Amino acid sequence: MKLKRTMLLVVALFVIPLAISVATHTPTAATWQSATREPTGLSPDPATFREPIVQVYSARTFGWRGAFGSHAWIIFKREGAPAYTRYDVLFWGGPPHVRQNISGPDSEWFGNRPDLLVDRRGEGVDKLIDEIEAAIGSYPYNDEYRTWPGPNSNTFIAHIGRNVPGLRLDLPPTAIGKDFVPITSAIGHAPSGSGVQFSLYGLLGVIVAPEEGLEFNVLGLSLGVDVAQPALRLPGLGRVGVDQSPQ
Repeated sequence: MKLKRTMLLVVALFVIPLAISVATHTPTAATWQSATREPTGLSPDPATFREPIVQVYSARTFGWRGAFGSHAWIIFKREGAPAYTRYDVLFWGGPPHVRQNISGPDSEWFGNRPDLLVDRRGEGVDKLIDEIEAAIGSYPYNDEYRTWPGPNSNTFIAHIGRNVPGLRLDLPPTAIGKDFVPITSAIGHAPSGSGVQFSLYGLLGVIVAPEEGLEFNVLGLSLGVDVAQPALRLPGLGRVGVDQSPQ
């Protein structure tokens, strides 16, 4: 009887937040063509900001998929560089799926304003950029893409996070695909590059890490508790609690 109640509670914790997200989600545009990709001003003007900088962004995906998931990307600029370099993974037009400078560094993602997850500036950042470029070059799925359970855009950014722990990356629970890893890496670091993660192709797993806290993954959906920046991590709804401060 206790086991049955526990299973029902687990199902409810996954299903109820997801149902609320689906019921309350309103797509920001009717078509890809009409969706805005205007800059948001979250990244400093490279013409006046001369320091090296790395930022990671995440925004809800276009249309009905935004009720479930988000899309992440990374930008960086070395000291004195006149412009940013942006990297995303996209399905259309590929393979290869890793793309450079497909949009402005901090632009809305087809009508959805991004959240700034990582904002590292100044001393030591050029070294981080070296590590990021090496991680981009080692991404193993440039010729492969699956929306669910991965590999996708979030798998790509999580790969960078695991290989560059200095970023202290904490992808949101809506970043479906972040937990996709090959069976040979079923036990390893979390996407933040810290703690420990067990994952079966991103379909079933658990994370215990300083950045992510405690998080369970079932069929690509994440549920957990963030301890460092207190919040619930809920499928569909994302973080509910203290606003996430960029690392």
